[in-house]
Amino acid sequence: MDMSRVSACTYPLIDRPPEKAMEIIAAAGFRKIDLLGRLPHLSLNPDECDPAVLKAAAEAHGLQIANLGTYVGRGFASDDPAEQERALEEVRRAIDLAVFFGSRSIRVFAGNDEPECIDCIVPWYRRSAEYAAQKKVSMGVENHGGGISGRPELCKELADKVGSPFFGVLYEPYNLMAAGTDYRSALEIMKDHIVHTHFKDGVHTDKGVVLTMLGQGEIDFSWIMGRLNALGYEGDMALEYELQAEPPDTGLKKWYQAFAAR
Repeated sequence: MDMSRVSACTYPLIDRPPEKAMEIIAAAGFRKIDLLGRLPHLSLNPDECDPAVLKAAAEAHGLQIANLGTYVGRGFASDDPAEQERALEEVRRAIDLAVFFGSRSIRVFAGNDEPECIDCIVPWYRRSAEYAAQKKVSMGVENHGGGISGRPELCKELADKVGSPFFGVLYEPYNLMAAGTDYRSALEIMKDHIVHTHFKDGVHTDKGVVLTMLGQGEIDFSWIMGRLNALGYEGDMALEYELQAEPPDTGLKKWYQAFAAR
């Protein structure tokens, strides 16, 4: 496994300041991070967060900020043009930050994640994609399990309508499985639009799908990596540690080692 493309999400370390989160992630072996777009890790408001301080902290720990887990794009579903314009400025701000950090991609929302909003948000994401193309930054809607994000055919429809290689899907097989969707068929449906990936593992139980340590669940990562490689996917792969049974301080290293052994 080429671990130079593998990052760790800072989400499980949201209770730590970003410098401490980076220290833990670097100690686990990672050389890239997927930076959560919430305080204390990141804010789009320059009064709340100094990007230069974050970039310096990452570099001090030998880390590259690969993706920004921003929460932009919700306002595109508004019926208020002023709110839609503000949302567009937020998207552009996130893209500019990605350029500053040297990040390949950002996470975006499919409006309010309801199918009825697709035609409303498409023109705004087309405008966003024009800007993203200039900056060479990809935007991905994560498979969260919502009305659009959890339905691969609608993710494809949205991406097809936006019509830009800089807009697509953040493929998340565990979230899809937890929502009752086959992650293999989902990959095939969305295969032309995958711009980023998040990985965690889980199993079906009588209480639903639950998280496991990486490699101890039902997700077939060998199959996923084989298909992504065959499709020519060149993006990053973020490991999203969300287990409560073991703290990320020790669990992240186990995940890094498990993924490296594949």
